[in-house]
Amino acid sequence: MVLNYIFIAFFLIAFAIGLVKLVFLGDITVFPAIIDSTFESAKTAFEISIGLTGALSLWLGIMKIGEKGGIVNSLARLLSPVFCRLFPDIPKGHPVTGTIFMNIAANMLGLDNAATPMGLKAMGELQEMNKDKATATNPMIMFLVLNTSGLTLIPVSIMVYRAQLGAANPTDVFIPLLLATFFSTLTGIVVTSVFQKINLFNRTMLTVAGIMCLIVATIIWGFSMMGRETMDIVSTTAANVILMSIICTFIISGIRRHINVYDAFIEGAKEGFKTAVTIIPYLVAILVGIGVFRASGAMDWLIGGISFAVESLGGNTDFVGALPTAIMKPLSGSGARGMMVDAMTQYGADSFVGRLASVFQGSTDTTFYILAVYFGSVGIRNTRHAVTCGLAADFAGIIAATVICYIFFG
Repeated sequence: MVLNYIFIAFFLIAFAIGLVKLVFLGDITVFPAIIDSTFESAKTAFEISIGLTGALSLWLGIMKIGEKGGIVNSLARLLSPVFCRLFPDIPKGHPVTGTIFMNIAANMLGLDNAATPMGLKAMGELQEMNKDKATATNPMIMFLVLNTSGLTLIPVSIMVYRAQLGAANPTDVFIPLLLATFFSTLTGIVVTSVFQKINLFNRTMLTVAGIMCLIVATIIWGFSMMGRETMDIVSTTAANVILMSIICTFIISGIRRHINVYDAFIEGAKEGFKTAVTIIPYLVAILVGIGVFRASGAMDWLIGGISFAVESLGGNTDFVGALPTAIMKPLSGSGARGMMVDAMTQYGADSFVGRLASVFQGSTDTTFYILAVYFGSVGIRNTRHAVTCGLAADFAGIIAATVICYIFFG
């Protein structure tokens, strides 16, 4: 229902702004731009879906081997003390907890090509337990928020963009970004737990939180001791070695269980192809809505309004130049990436705006894209409090990123 209202709002706002520009400003290009964006966005959505087909087929094939080889069940049993508290509606030791963990781990390592297929696999397994197939369950929403909050330990792509655009030290945003994404994820979990009446103040969850803080602190310390080139090499190599290790571990588990690894892979790959086709309409809808919103100039007006309000209150407006990246990130990953590159090009990669835009890009994930793809893959229409919790995590990430960048670079 929430996505329905958002979809309608995108078009009505775009139409209203287009009329204002046409009638009062004499801008005859606005409506052609809006219409062009609908076709271009629909094309982009289809291309994304087709592009996902190969990755989905590959990783759901690998996951099927792991499932039949017993790895997923082993992960489920290992994680059950934590997951039974974070996802109390999932039966203890259910295999879906292993799939959820694989998705979260892939996101943390920046392995988008592996994270999405695993996420869709997890959503399908959660849907099997859902009694009302059109309404999102509590575990689905918690899982979605963990994805939209965008916890990332190794932001390789952002550092690469900064290097390409001439940053003297492309890795200088690493620690601020890690802190910002940590706060956004923590906020997402807390807000969702409040909605779902989950008690986080128990020995298990507090211990896990302490361990996670220690891991984050260790990573921050370790990478702060490295130079730019070393950091890029270590982060990229570690991510790919871990990924290849997962694949080989799954295959070896299948061999040990004496299953036909090839047939298991084909079975999972077929599921991946079906999923890729299923999400096309949902992806077209959300990307077309975002496209017309941007083409109408609504984003520019929004940024201008924020800048005027901050100036009127006597506040510092240094951060405003990076806001397009922050506002676009929940809507479109590629759009936010373009805004980040534009900010670094216009202001400089080593400027406050350039650095802040980079931290915005990595502090959260594309909330509406993830909602459309994940819920669309299983036919969920009533998202309940998923959007509210996801946007709360996004907002926390934006605030944390702004404050942290003022501390580090202001």
